[in-house]
Amino acid sequence: MNKQELVDAVAAQSGASKALTSEIIDEVLAAITQAVVSGDTVQLVGFGSFGTGARAARAGRNPKTGEALQIAAATTVKFTAGKAFKDSVNQ
Repeated sequence: MNKQELVDAVAAQSGASKALTSEIIDEVLAAITQAVVSGDTVQLVGFGSFGTGARAARAGRNPKTGEALQIAAATTVKFTAGKAFKDSVNQ
């Protein structure tokens, strides 16, 4: 399901217009993104949690040339599925 299909599905279930639904979905995603960027964890009970993690610097290898290189440390985004979501998927 892509974003437009999500908008169509939510609009059909809620009875709201597709334009309004699209704006709301955009704002929800923007709010989640802003919270995670600022270091907060977003917890949606029954769905899951969005947060950040840290990946340490490490040694790597260029697969094309075999040359050793250093991979810089990075902040990653992680999603942990909630129990209700996991249970729905595993039924």
